[in-house]
Amino acid sequence: MESLKPADILDLEKIKADFPILSREVRPGVPVIYLDSTATAQKPINVISVMDDYYRLSNANIHRGIHVLAEEATALYEDSRKNIARFIKSPSARQVIFTRNTTESINLVAQSWGRANLNSGDVIILTEMEHHSNLVPWQMLAAERNLQLEFIPVDDHGLLDFDEYRSLLELNPKLVAFTQMSNVLGTINPAAEMIRMAHQAGAITLVDAAQSVPHFPVDVQDLDADFLVFSGHKMCGPTGVGVLYGKKQLLEEMPPFLGGGDMIKKVELRKFTPNSIPHKFEAGTPAIAEVIGLGAAVDYLEEVGLDKIAAQEHVIVDYAIERLSEVPGVSVYGPEAKDRGGVTAFNLDGVHAHDVAQILDGDGIAVRAGHHCAMPLHDKFQIPASTRASYYLYNSVSDVDKLVDSIYRVKKIFRS
Repeated sequence: MESLKPADILDLEKIKADFPILSREVRPGVPVIYLDSTATAQKPINVISVMDDYYRLSNANIHRGIHVLAEEATALYEDSRKNIARFIKSPSARQVIFTRNTTESINLVAQSWGRANLNSGDVIILTEMEHHSNLVPWQMLAAERNLQLEFIPVDDHGLLDFDEYRSLLELNPKLVAFTQMSNVLGTINPAAEMIRMAHQAGAITLVDAAQSVPHFPVDVQDLDADFLVFSGHKMCGPTGVGVLYGKKQLLEEMPPFLGGGDMIKKVELRKFTPNSIPHKFEAGTPAIAEVIGLGAAVDYLEEVGLDKIAAQEHVIVDYAIERLSEVPGVSVYGPEAKDRGGVTAFNLDGVHAHDVAQILDGDGIAVRAGHHCAMPLHDKFQIPASTRASYYLYNSVSDVDKLVDSIYRVKKIFRS
């Protein structure tokens, strides 16, 4: 067990003060202990404030007006695009496309790039640990185009089987799409190596970075990712905004996903000319305040430091695995702490995950119970559901201690 504690990495008292919701009590005398950041992260005051300022001071539509408010709104919106491009090391802000969320970003690639490039018999490689958002869009396209879906297995330790991956690459896939970090197991996959292997086989790659971008540095150029997708609400930003990064040539060759305002350069009665990227993929009035809020979230995370956040989460998850494993009847799923991010999914013998979560809630501890939009992965482990505790920059080892104390209360209630 590492001797380094999160307080030695980050000033937790200061960070918690930045998140208004963490000061509330869910019931009189019961403070909230938020361990559900994998589902959605809490929002710091600077994100809330910039969105409030936009509505109070600069509310206008973007890219269309020449009055002061419109120009201010457009500048705020496009400055956020530049922030996010810098954050993920994109070569150009034009390669950052705003969507509603990770799910829409993947659907955009499937419906635009996929329909233009995939034909009957073509192979797509996915993994058994994918979120439904990186399964269902490809299943839909496979049914439409008679595509062949293949899956990299997950072993008993929650790691991908690379021998099988090498074998699957011999099928000459057109696309390899995978999560950089599992939302259930916390497994951090070696994305750069997986992309390198895929490229050697002639495949395009898509990285689901919904769980990685919020928690540790992600450099799209270093990864050499063709597409990379993530959501604002999992990285201290608002809901309703996501990002698609793509290599410039791919984005320029792809047809528009949605039709309407702002994605056009010229419209005639019987034809249209699409706009250049990124606007080609941003039809209609976007989530302006949300994009501005996401830009502020990026500023906040950069100020705190992604390396420090990752180091803190490593300490916490290492401690959590140790403490949870001490509880009789608890099974923790996934790899060792060195191979995972801040997620611990577990089950308690004889008690359904939903019952565990409900009792934990009585102690003010917010966790998630269910299949976490990863039903095939739960089928793989032959479990109907799991309880998931997930950690972020505002959590500490003391939160883990309270979680474990509450699990003992569950055991006492159910006599498990």
